[in-house]
Amino acid sequence: MVNYGHFERLLHSRIKRRNLIIGAGAFTGLAIANQFSNQRAIATGRFSNYPFTLGVASGEPYPTSVVIWTRLAPDPLNGGGVPPVNVPIRWEVSTDPNMKRIVARGTEFATPELAHSVRIVVDGLQADTWYWYRFNVGNEASPIGRTRTAPSPESYLSKFTFALASCQNYQQGYFTAYKYMAQENLNLVVHVGDYIYEGGIGTNVVRPHNSPEIITLEDYRNRHALYKTDGDLQAAHAAFPWIVTWDDHEVENNYANDISEVDNEPDQNRAIFLQRRAFAYQAYYEHMPLRPFSRPRGPNMQLYRQLSFGNLANFYVLDTRQYRTDQPCGDGTKERCPENFDPQATITGKRQEDWLFNALNRSENKWNILAQQVPIAQRDMKPGEGGTFSMDKWDGYLASRDRLLSFLEQRQPSNPVSLAGDVHSHWAMDLKADFNNPQSATVGSEFVCSSISSGGDGSDTNPTVAAYLPDNPHIKFFNNQRGYARCELSPTSWKTDYLVMSEVTTRLGTISNRASFVVENGRPGVEQV
Repeated sequence: MVNYGHFERLLHSRIKRRNLIIGAGAFTGLAIANQFSNQRAIATGRFSNYPFTLGVASGEPYPTSVVIWTRLAPDPLNGGGVPPVNVPIRWEVSTDPNMKRIVARGTEFATPELAHSVRIVVDGLQADTWYWYRFNVGNEASPIGRTRTAPSPESYLSKFTFALASCQNYQQGYFTAYKYMAQENLNLVVHVGDYIYEGGIGTNVVRPHNSPEIITLEDYRNRHALYKTDGDLQAAHAAFPWIVTWDDHEVENNYANDISEVDNEPDQNRAIFLQRRAFAYQAYYEHMPLRPFSRPRGPNMQLYRQLSFGNLANFYVLDTRQYRTDQPCGDGTKERCPENFDPQATITGKRQEDWLFNALNRSENKWNILAQQVPIAQRDMKPGEGGTFSMDKWDGYLASRDRLLSFLEQRQPSNPVSLAGDVHSHWAMDLKADFNNPQSATVGSEFVCSSISSGGDGSDTNPTVAAYLPDNPHIKFFNNQRGYARCELSPTSWKTDYLVMSEVTTRLGTISNRASFVVENGRPGVEQV
């Protein structure tokens, strides 16, 4: 266990101390020719502030490699504060937390094209092993982060534990849940979207955003930087490797492929929106510990992928935003319309769907995990006769969902489990071959985590939801508080603990386990324990 409880105070004290030492002077340094290119680089530098204000992170663990990340940002909310030149950053990886047993080191150039962020794919590591890492620039050292490689494909795992998180609106609450997460004994953190929110400065908020609604590349960079200055978020990043995927707010609320939430003049607005999407994808890549193959090309970015952990778990990380068709029926929560049944409508796109089915078909691992954005299970939100459904979720894309559930029923990959976020509440649900027939086969399980802060403090229950739960017998649990889910896997069972915060609108919130559910190997469906 690593305790990063004082992470934020230490970071801020270091920034303050640095300001006292060098005052308000601008970044200076000796410019030399980069021996590896014709671009100019700063060999040694002094910064107007501590350059590692956004902390460190790691992710994408493979058995022999992992990605480590940082960004130079002495003035994080104003473009970063580094001149438009290449800056060499030294990095090192150790097998001990005091950085005494260095096993890998090198130098990478932080370039203005990537907002002076760097990602190092550290190769040649031992499988299933903890490592510590840090960065240095000039005389400044980053915080020390910890990461872990994945087990080798043939290895037997008796236990694997990860946290599931989503939806962290800076304005609506503190990220205190991450303080508790950083103290856990985890192998991994999985974040399924809404890492930032694009909206402007709200009223009556816990802590305000730093600008009006974000549109430009600099806007998106500054918003990511604002979120990453949160000490509790930095602590969780520094404690474990992460697997990330986005949802909508990393770009714009409820966008669908090249379609903006507000799309009155399709030809004009789609071109404009694709430019905005390109800016958003670029900033997302710059701030996440992703592998280089995910680097965006204009408005396109490869995010769906597979990661494996021994013979125990495969994660299929999905992207249900970039390739989907427009939300049917005009979006919103409403009764079904003919568009719901369009066989050409898709939430994943055909290429990603084919990739997923092929990967599931080949899998020999015990648990097959869909790490994706929005709930798959049906949620009929109208009590009694009739029904209303959220058109932004898989409920809006019946052809896509039917193909997935039919595949699970017919091909029966081992223990399929869906992970989702988006809805700012905890849910535990069975995936049914036919949700309108409670007696139909249960073909999988779904765990939806609540938000880190989005929605404010919340409540244990919600009378609106409570009224329609009897019409959804496959829904086994609902909770409306903030928090995250902790998942523990073994060859024989899966256990999810739904952790909830007492409050997020102050920093005084405490955490507790509200409920736990298990899935037994070979028996799809969730059961409370």
